[in-house]
Amino acid sequence: MAQDVGRVNVLGVGVDPVTREDLHERIRNFVRAGEHALVLNVNVHCLNLCHRDPVLRNFFNSADVVFCDGAGVMLAARLLGRRIPERITYADWIWQLSDFVAREGLSFYFLGARPGVAEEAARRLKIRFPNLKVAGIHHGYFDHSPGSPENEAIIKEINAASPNILLLGFGMPLQERWLMENWTRIDARVALTGGAVFDYASGTTRRGPRLLTENGFEWLARLAIEPCRLWRRYLMGNPLFLARVLKQCVKTKVR
Repeated sequence: MAQDVGRVNVLGVGVDPVTREDLHERIRNFVRAGEHALVLNVNVHCLNLCHRDPVLRNFFNSADVVFCDGAGVMLAARLLGRRIPERITYADWIWQLSDFVAREGLSFYFLGARPGVAEEAARRLKIRFPNLKVAGIHHGYFDHSPGSPENEAIIKEINAASPNILLLGFGMPLQERWLMENWTRIDARVALTGGAVFDYASGTTRRGPRLLTENGFEWLARLAIEPCRLWRRYLMGNPLFLARVLKQCVKTKVR
């Protein structure tokens, strides 16, 4: 069960103020102790979804670790008088995480993205980290319905591989809903939700210029790359998020 001591409450979701090193240590401890732990990431889009969906919000608050994956979440914490030390975005972290997994002798199972993308991500990661163990790979384009033959076959395949870490890349909130419905039946020590992690690691999706991605404007870079898909999320979602956080600030001060 999650421990909320020290968590930063942003729109009703507790976010752990952790660094990458903290995350690696927690993952190592979960695996070594034989835990069954959820490690989830949150960004502005995710917190907007949680704001209007109490079931999703409760799921995040029940997770063992919830880490910051966006500059907007760090800004919200500052406005609320708290501090999150860094944002941990999978486009960067997957390489450091894979290095950690290889050095610790742990194993992954990759689940998500279009056919062939996770395989290419694994190939690239293994070139850099030859000792990296990927116990299994499956794309995310299958019938996710509970009890469907495809869904049951994939759960059986994961359990046969028995990975230390299940890395999901369905995108939000599909990956979280899939875990809600299936995690109790999956034989893996840790589940990580990674969104577009395989697209980035495979080179399928490119990142924007470092001037933007390293200075809190990754959302602008992504919008420039995929305007048709992401315009509503960022041009409408970001101002809405800020307004909600400011409202939370006012309520906190009144109390």
